[in-house]
This record gives sequence, C-alpha cells and structure tokens, in this order.
Amino acid sequence: MPRALKSVTFVYVPQEDRIAAAVNAGGADAWSCWLTRRVALALLARMPEFLDNTSELAKRAPAGLRGEFTAFEREAAIAKTQRAMSVTSPEILKSSASAAELVDRVSIAPHSGNFRLEMYGQSGDGAAGGLSRAELQRILQMLHAVVAKAGWLGSAAPAAAPAESGAKPARH
Repeated sequence: MPRALKSVTFVYVPQEDRIAAAVNAGGADAWSCWLTRRVALALLARMPEFLDNTSELAKRAPAGLRGEFTAFEREAAIAKTQRAMSVTSPEILKSSASAAELVDRVSIAPHSGNFRLEMYGQSGDGAAGGLSRAELQRILQMLHAVVAKAGWLGSAAPAAAPAESGAKPARH
C-alpha cells in the first residue's frame, strides 16, 4: 500500500543527472524516488493536453481562446497554492536523495472531481494522493521549474551544484 502523499519536493542532483522527488520529506512516512530526464519530460509533455481535456473552463471557452483560458486557470492555481509552499532543508533533501529509488511508474488520473497522483518505485513502494486541480498544477509547475534548471528543456545549460545563497527548493 502506498504512502499518503502530503507534500512533494523536487530537486535536481547534477551528479546523478536526475531529479529527486522527496515525498513527505522529513516525516515518518517519507519516501523518495528518482525521476529520469525521459520520465520528467514525458510527464510534462503530456500534461497540457490532459489538463485542457479535463478543464471545465477550457471546455466552455471559445476554441480560439482556450489557450488563454487555460493559462489564466494555471496562473490562478499558482496564486491559490502559494501559501502552501514551504522550504525544505538541504539536509533533509540530501537524506531523501540518498534513500531514493528509481521511479517505475507515475500516473495522474481524474478521481472524484479532482485528480489522483501515484508514484511507485522499482521495489513496488510508493506514494499516492488526491489533489485538487490547483495542487496538481502547482506540482507540475514545480517540476517544470526544476527541469528547466537542469537544462533539460533544450535552451538552458545544465544546472551547476546549488549555491548556498541561491533559492531554496520548495515543497507543496
């Protein structure tokens, strides 16, 4: 049975060239997994169409304006979830990364008017939880930001090791 997903933090680890997803970091029910470039990019590539197809706002919008409506919805979601953001200490993230296992499966599906996110590692262990549309969009925005820092989007160079004075990873 997977752990209940309460929070997630993403951090790029240059030495591994992977993203560590720390679930419930620092808690008794903590779990972490590695997201490879292939998995992270595939997830981000599929999500815009998925979100468009599941958005009541986009369905009601005129065809020519759907992109603007979904962008508005995304920005509103980011603003709505801002207060839930917190900083995860580097020590906890380092501990999470050292215990991480390679992700085997990530799924996001509509569930009871919201969404269900499930992540499982190769051992069969994992985390799952229900998310509102706003929470899902926040998590995807966080993943996108880390993918961009890693240089996986093609335009930026790979990220260097994090500096102590730089921005700290956040979790939702």
